[in-house]
Amino acid sequence: MAIKPKKAIKPNRPSWDEYFLEIAKVVAQRSTCDRANVGAVIARNKVILSTGYNGAPRGLPHCDDVGHEIVDGHCVRTIHAEANAIAQAARNGAAIEGATIYLTISPCYDCFKMMINGGIKEVIYKEFYMSRYGLSKAVLDLSKKTGVKITAYKK
Repeated sequence: MAIKPKKAIKPNRPSWDEYFLEIAKVVAQRSTCDRANVGAVIARNKVILSTGYNGAPRGLPHCDDVGHEIVDGHCVRTIHAEANAIAQAARNGAAIEGATIYLTISPCYDCFKMMINGGIKEVIYKEFYMSRYGLSKAVLDLSKKTGVKITAYKK
């Protein structure tokens, strides 16, 4: 015999995509490069496997502390949030094959290639990042060729 719930599920309960994107937003608050605060969450089967934010390599000074290393208008001192999330998964033995990555901003070409090689099956991002390094025709072409789905989140 099933027990009836006392209260109905909240009508404003976030979807899984909203939930993971909100967590990515909180993760971005840990960013140590003030040019862009970016967060990433890798999840599979409604379970978080890894998170990452943009910042300096482990043990090195942060941009916020020592300044930026700018090349072609881009801070190269930092590691992107997506790369850090993938590195953390590897470091902790979390297989990401078949997972979805949730991002606060759209991925750059290099990070998207890393996601493909890591086995990510879907990319969902909150905001489009317009720059030479943001979502590009090359990323969309790779998405079509590899079957890795990339989607701008729309509520």
